[in-house]
Amino acid sequence: MPKAEITPDVCGLTSREVEQRVKAGKVNSDTDVKTKTIPQIIAEHTFTLFNGVNVVLAALVIFTGEYRNLLFMGIVIANLIVGVVQEVRAKLTVDKLSVMTVQNVAVIRDHKRQEVPVSELVQDDIVSLSHGDQVPADAQIIAGSVTMDESLLTGEADRIEKSEGDEILSGSFVASGSLMARVTRVGKEGYAARLNTEAKCIKPIRSQIRDTLNMIVRFSTFLMPPLGVGLFLRSVFFEHMDINAAILSTVAALVSMIPQGLILLTSSVIAIATIRLGSKKVLIQQSYCVETLARVDTICLDKTGTITSGRMSVEDIVPLNHESKRQIESVCALIVRSQESDANETAKALLSYVEEIPTHSDAVRATVPFSSERKYSGCIAKDGHAYVLGAGQFVMGVDYNKLYRIRKHYSPASRFLVVGEVSGFTKEGSITGSFRPFGLVVIQDEIRPYAADTIKYFTRQGVNVRVITGDDARTASQIAKQVGVVGADRCVDLSTIHNTKELKKVVRHKRIFGRVTPQQKRAIIEELQREGHTVAMTGDGVNDVLALKKADCSIAMASGSAATRNVAEVVLADNDFSHLPDIVAEGRRSINNLQRSASLFLVKTVFSIVLCLISIFFPPYPFMPIQISFISGLIIGYPSFVLALEPNHERLHGDFLVNVLTRSLPASISIVAAVVATMAAEDIFSWGFARESTLCVWLSCIVGIAFIYRISQPLTPLRIGLLVTVGIGVVGGSLLFGNFFLLQASTETMGIHLVLVGTLACILFNRLYTHFQHDIYGNGLLMRAVKKAEANYERHKGLLQRYRSRAQAENSNR
Repeated sequence: MPKAEITPDVCGLTSREVEQRVKAGKVNSDTDVKTKTIPQIIAEHTFTLFNGVNVVLAALVIFTGEYRNLLFMGIVIANLIVGVVQEVRAKLTVDKLSVMTVQNVAVIRDHKRQEVPVSELVQDDIVSLSHGDQVPADAQIIAGSVTMDESLLTGEADRIEKSEGDEILSGSFVASGSLMARVTRVGKEGYAARLNTEAKCIKPIRSQIRDTLNMIVRFSTFLMPPLGVGLFLRSVFFEHMDINAAILSTVAALVSMIPQGLILLTSSVIAIATIRLGSKKVLIQQSYCVETLARVDTICLDKTGTITSGRMSVEDIVPLNHESKRQIESVCALIVRSQESDANETAKALLSYVEEIPTHSDAVRATVPFSSERKYSGCIAKDGHAYVLGAGQFVMGVDYNKLYRIRKHYSPASRFLVVGEVSGFTKEGSITGSFRPFGLVVIQDEIRPYAADTIKYFTRQGVNVRVITGDDARTASQIAKQVGVVGADRCVDLSTIHNTKELKKVVRHKRIFGRVTPQQKRAIIEELQREGHTVAMTGDGVNDVLALKKADCSIAMASGSAATRNVAEVVLADNDFSHLPDIVAEGRRSINNLQRSASLFLVKTVFSIVLCLISIFFPPYPFMPIQISFISGLIIGYPSFVLALEPNHERLHGDFLVNVLTRSLPASISIVAAVVATMAAEDIFSWGFARESTLCVWLSCIVGIAFIYRISQPLTPLRIGLLVTVGIGVVGGSLLFGNFFLLQASTETMGIHLVLVGTLACILFNRLYTHFQHDIYGNGLLMRAVKKAEANYERHKGLLQRYRSRAQAENSNR
């Protein structure tokens, strides 16, 4: 192809013209989706309802001067630090990836060639691009002819011929040739930037755990004012308690109602999962996507860059006449090396294949560059022999059909080139005289070596695989078959689908989608979600941005566009698709264990709310804040962290809140029964508040240990060790640090009460736990009530989100 050169007619803009355009705002800036700033991240994690409620409670404790009762704020601060550090770390890594991929572009200004950052391009700038360069802004070619790769924009792997007068789009690459072009659109007006605009609004977080925690905090916050005021007034005016004592009693009740440890545990478990995946070059940008990954039942893969590497490889060379395979390889080496500086993907595959074939640098007298119009390239050797390499239909004509019997032995996804000798070439590069074929070169898309194992993993785990590509559907189908995609023969060309009704039908029945536009990719994701699937999507190009934003969990390649990296929740820093099983497995381990541990925390939340209601009528509340910290640390915090780090790769089933409540409610009911029995006994034996609260702490610990035993089935050495250390911790903490935790020595009547009520509470707990586990699938009244309440919550939340989206759209239109 002719090289684009600077001529007197191409002088570019003057410095003054550039300055005028900069002042007018016609600069190529703000074209990509940006990450959050560090102040934004800190503000989002700091100014939350959870933090606000705890700060108010801490202020009340400070007023009393009993500072040891502020121990609960340690959890709040730790949770804030974990959340901020994790998200800032992800932001800095993504920003670093973006900086590493930024390149300067060659422009013609003041009759000179200069290098400027892409963000400093202005409208009407003359840019000079050659093989491998990415188009920085929409432009019109004014000199040269090239083959363009628009796969990041359209998803199609086919190369497109462009010449003088044609438009080239930002985000595409020059596959071969060179050009000079005048920039026509800059900044947000560019093609890639317009696609990115739809991705700039914050992607909503999809997480049952997060929604459940928010619902619990809101519900508890709603109950706190009336319960707190009622408990405080009752304690002061009817029980004549000291104001400071009444405040501490009230704070103890209110602190217990919020599962602070669960929020910290959730942040910590997700942070640990993030660190583990980070060691495998997997960057988690949005922490709660770990839960989504655990629930994924459908994954949509892009063919190019995911299943295939985007490169070609030589599958075989087939001699057709008397030439040896070695002779054919030598001819191929002669042709491709003579044009190495302008090699396309096919030529690169051949260059790699003939790497060890020796040729002399002056062995070629003339070359015929590849042209997408001619579909072949060639050369004239120093000895006068002319050789050609290209598509059989264009080189051999109808004679190419005679090679069908040979070609049918290869995959339908394979591509075939013929190599042979011709009489010569015209000045324009056309073949003259006869053609004598030497052999066939079989080329195929290079399939990533781990693709088949990755697909096999998803199949075993019950995850449906869909392949969505801008490439030909039949080619994608054959490649999908090679890597074991179930239903790979069910393919469809979406360029033939013209309405929503047809699209819904093919999404339901097909597995491979070809010739897909960016808008259709998004529509496919939406339709799968409407059918109840949790969808993950992989992508690397601007054409994937809309679908990535819509998917429940989006996974981007680091080598892709900045827009995909910033929109995605997960970034594969080393572009290694084989990490996907690790990502899903880590999500399942984290969330399955977190779901089990969460039931420990909700025990405290439920019994605290019930006891607070009871204490309004029969005060005082039977715990102090420091005692709640004792129970939370030994019976809830420590076991939950140990259980949360165990291996667990089971697929998630059921609803998070339902699963947690069926485990936690039996323990909550049993603790409430034991505490009420103790409050009633105090009226008889007159132990005093200190001994009454001590008994309540010990009874709560006894039921808590029974609960840990049930959720630890089947027992393992680790779980046995956990039970033993919890028991030692309760006894040792009571004996050694009793004064710090306001625990009193036991009397004979207290010991009898502890054994009797503790035994009955454990029997009640075991009966209820067995009954609730049978009811876990929602057959009983309780579970139906929970599901109905959750459905109402989801419906109102969905309406709120729609109103917010509508308001955002109206604001952007203004």
